[in-house]
Amino acid sequence: MSETPEQQPDVPTTRDLESLVGEWLTVPDAAERFGLQLSQVRQLIADREVLAARIGERRVVAIPAKFFDETGPRPELRGTFTVLADGGMDDDEIIEWLHTPDETLPVEGAPIDAMLAGHKTEIRRRAQELAF
Repeated sequence: MSETPEQQPDVPTTRDLESLVGEWLTVPDAAERFGLQLSQVRQLIADREVLAARIGERRVVAIPAKFFDETGPRPELRGTFTVLADGGMDDDEIIEWLHTPDETLPVEGAPIDAMLAGHKTEIRRRAQELAF
């Protein structure tokens, strides 16, 4: 018999993921902010330039806001997404890992914060360690 997410304490619920990430952009929000068409934002998700999750009661597709800078998707994230996915994580797990605070990082916050502060190599090294 398989366990439900309520029985597995380390499996985040959608609501936990929503609050962990904080700020999200829906596909229409991202399109408007960056002057793109909806199909272009969907293509960014399909190409894994950014990752998305279904959030809220209506389960809308949304992207963590930190996956973007003022011009669009942050290019330093794509390789990290690949490393974590190759290690067996699904998109929700990758989003969770990147946004979970870790006091062992060289900067205060979560891996995403360390990456944005210029510690991409350290975060990728940690991501590779997870794969083994």
